[in-house]
Amino acid sequence: KSEKMARNVLSEYRLQRKTLAMPVLDVVYCPICSLPPEFCEYGPCFDKCKPWLLENFPDLYPNLREEELRRKMDDLDIVGTSSEGKKAKDANKPGDVKLLPGGKIKRKEEPAVVIARTQRNKRKFVTTVTGLDTFGVKLQDAAKVFAKRFSCGASVVKGPVEEIDVQGDVKDDIVDCILDEFSQVDADHVFFM
Repeated sequence: KSEKMARNVLSEYRLQRKTLAMPVLDVVYCPICSLPPEFCEYGPCFDKCKPWLLENFPDLYPNLREEELRRKMDDLDIVGTSSEGKKAKDANKPGDVKLLPGGKIKRKEEPAVVIARTQRNKRKFVTTVTGLDTFGVKLQDAAKVFAKRFSCGASVVKGPVEEIDVQGDVKDDIVDCILDEFSQVDADHVFFM
């Protein structure tokens, strides 16, 4: 009797195991970012994955299809377009794009000098100049010029963006100094914060 009961329990266990077994799924992974296609947009290099996604999963991202069609329409050169139209089209394009490690994108920005004044204490100010290096100016040399011109301390501050800190409120006078000393900087590219 105990053998029969053991067989029933064993057969019942096998039956439950068969019914609870999950079917094996065949998951497709992107060959570029090694993520499933549903998650490619969150990966480090979605722009590189787009052609593969359009080819293999066009219904997964319908907006990619529309983007591709728009891009192809923009790339078509219509006969009889004026050179002004082409210049305007080129002006709307973003700057050069550089892909950094980790999938970060760095765009080449238009050169600009930004001048800002920050308050240090009650009546003490620091004038900050950023963007001179985009014009090919050596920041150390510029700091020396500012220190001599304004008879104050000026130093290059290293960080994500290198900048020059000038002691004192010289926000208005520093523009003239930059335009006089550094001929490669144009007045149209100097901005205040």
